[in-house]
Amino acid sequence: MDGASNCGPEWHAAHYSFRSPRQRRTAIATTTAPIEAPPVEASLAELLDHLGIASAHFAGRSLADLQGLIAAHPERIASLTLVCPTVLNPRSVAPLGARLLVLTGDHGLGARRVRAVLPALPEATTVVLDDYAGLTWADLAADRGDRIDMAMQEFIQRRKALPAAALREREDEIADISFRVRGAGPPLVLLPLDLSPCQWEPLIPALSVRHCTITLGGPLFSSVASLEERGRSGYMAVVRGLLDALAIQPGESVLEVGCGSGVIMRELARRTAGANRLIGRDMNLYLLREARALAGRAGLLDDIDFGEGRGEALPLPDAAVEVALSSTVFEEGDADRMLAEIVRVTRPGGRIGIVVRATDMPFWVNLPLDPALKAKVDAPNVIGGGVAPNGVADASLYRRLGALGLTGLKCFPQLVSVVPGSERIERYQQQILAALTRAEAATWHRAVAAAEREGTFFIAQPYHCAVATKPG
Repeated sequence: MDGASNCGPEWHAAHYSFRSPRQRRTAIATTTAPIEAPPVEASLAELLDHLGIASAHFAGRSLADLQGLIAAHPERIASLTLVCPTVLNPRSVAPLGARLLVLTGDHGLGARRVRAVLPALPEATTVVLDDYAGLTWADLAADRGDRIDMAMQEFIQRRKALPAAALREREDEIADISFRVRGAGPPLVLLPLDLSPCQWEPLIPALSVRHCTITLGGPLFSSVASLEERGRSGYMAVVRGLLDALAIQPGESVLEVGCGSGVIMRELARRTAGANRLIGRDMNLYLLREARALAGRAGLLDDIDFGEGRGEALPLPDAAVEVALSSTVFEEGDADRMLAEIVRVTRPGGRIGIVVRATDMPFWVNLPLDPALKAKVDAPNVIGGGVAPNGVADASLYRRLGALGLTGLKCFPQLVSVVPGSERIERYQQQILAALTRAEAATWHRAVAAAEREGTFFIAQPYHCAVATKPG
């Protein structure tokens, strides 16, 4: 994930060691998936207990970060502010009643989805940010910090006063959660605004005057949690199919553009067992920090060179690697520039592999719905996020690669089944429900309940995948 946020402290690159390649020249095969993550609500409760906080104000973007705590310990949430969430499940936040503040944009796909379900939350407070979409990669506090700060101040002042937190300023980690304490006053817990905890930094001076701010980070939240969850899902079958098609040989150097939390890098490290130089580049320093930590926990850090780099201007010389790949990154930037860069840094005769979301193909919702409702549910863009103005998330990926003179082009669209029990399918269902009438939603819920009893409910997401060779 080549995320838009590049803020935060400078993190030293991990020590990198490269073991000599093995002599056997055969393609490296697939391996097993990583282990499951701990429940986030248990870690949050442990953190609050460790800090001696019975109840706190919370603010963030992703409802997935807190819906477990809402269900298990609603009394610990004095208030919750959601800043430009991309999806909102009324049932998950219903226990909060008037303790919920939702800030949302006035246009854009995510804002429309959120506004569609707000009537189901009559006690919540809503603030609309004028002339703003609040896209997934937007830097929210930098863009609209004054309005966000004013809305939070007015909202929290109406809530029951909390005792001041007796905490000194510090940085620490507990229960897989990193945290930083600043300021004095009632506790305000700040979860990442999707891309990074440091996206809150423009507001910290003002918030810390009124509150003891506790900024959280780590693998359990927002973009890192989403990337790691995807790494435990059927999506990895697409990744492994791409890696198999690339036919990576021992001794070949491999670059991933937009490595995010390092899921694919760790898969490659397990596959190659030190026989290859592995390079992961991302522009988001927070994601790189978490990628290093997760690789370290898996005992794979010495096999991976994580470093900063934008997809549009990779900090690598021409013909630097034999294999270059990227997965669901070219949607979020200037796709033509990124494609030109990934070709530039690949050696003649090397291979390039790309995966992008397919917004020109419908999701497959496996439910027995009548034709009209099925067509509405399956329509493109009912599920899924936005695409940057110059990004690519359609079949033009294949044409663009061909136009760059690559040979041996293999084009293989894929479907990934998302099954009940995952955070992702809950999010997809909320996106669908936001497009339905009340009667259609009731039909949807009945169909889902019946299909879940039969074990046949899933939603399949489409991707465009391609592998090609640089002439040489």
